[in-house]
Amino acid sequence: MEASDTLKKVRKIEIKSRGLSNQIFSGHYHSAFKGRGMAFSEVREYRFGDDIRSIDWNVTARFNHPYVKIFEEERELTVMLLIDLSGSNDFGTRTGTKLELITEVAAVLSFSAITNNDKVGVIFFTDSVEKFIPPAKGSKHILRIIHELINFKPQSNSTDISEALKYLTNALKKRSTTFLISDFVDSGFEKALQIASRKHDLAALRVYDPAEKEIPDLGLLTVKDPESGKEMTIDTSYAPVRTAYNRWWTKHGDKIKRSFNSAGVDYVELITGEDYVKPLLKLFKMRESRY
Repeated sequence: MEASDTLKKVRKIEIKSRGLSNQIFSGHYHSAFKGRGMAFSEVREYRFGDDIRSIDWNVTARFNHPYVKIFEEERELTVMLLIDLSGSNDFGTRTGTKLELITEVAAVLSFSAITNNDKVGVIFFTDSVEKFIPPAKGSKHILRIIHELINFKPQSNSTDISEALKYLTNALKKRSTTFLISDFVDSGFEKALQIASRKHDLAALRVYDPAEKEIPDLGLLTVKDPESGKEMTIDTSYAPVRTAYNRWWTKHGDKIKRSFNSAGVDYVELITGEDYVKPLLKLFKMRESRY
């Protein structure tokens, strides 16, 4: 892509995502995420009515008098975006590809974060971590992230969500609010998901295209796996083939949901060609009501 075309695309995404963030998401973002982080402030003597669970037993034993820990809301969060750049995200049959939707959503979340004075970092991954952009503040930093999303060419087409989650767990010592954005065409990441969710405040955004839900009756059709590169010809007019695929899609989706529920990870679905504002607001309001 030419530099001028890239700049136009970045600018277009910036205008749309910044507008959505300012008008819709920033307030919900603050109440859904900012109130979650509590940082230690000080220790003071116990007062009548204090929660006994906040007693600092070490200090209490030292002075032979009860003391409690005082916490205050963290004024600054670290927001991490784990973004799947595997080959399957280049697919799209509506107004754009899954990757284009991912790019817009990542931009909206990023602008919501910096509006609330938070740092934003990114991990691009396929079956390995392709690029790590350390957390930072400011519009220039967000524009760099958008630019990278548009132009970055990954080394691999495959997916390994476990590797990205392990990298997050090891690379970031401080707790972060993390958005895992992927089509989740992968398996075996349940353990890494549980470990990461214990350390970080994790939310999952599953992106898919409507055409992925079922195989239409189009007769003989040659299909190619965008991650492995393998091709095969299938007879889509044969009803059991379509039924078997639909059954797999439903089973795979149910397994993903169970994995998120088991790990305590909030989860929404984003569909290409459809409004992503409502699912994001659903995610934010879900957290607002809980916390």
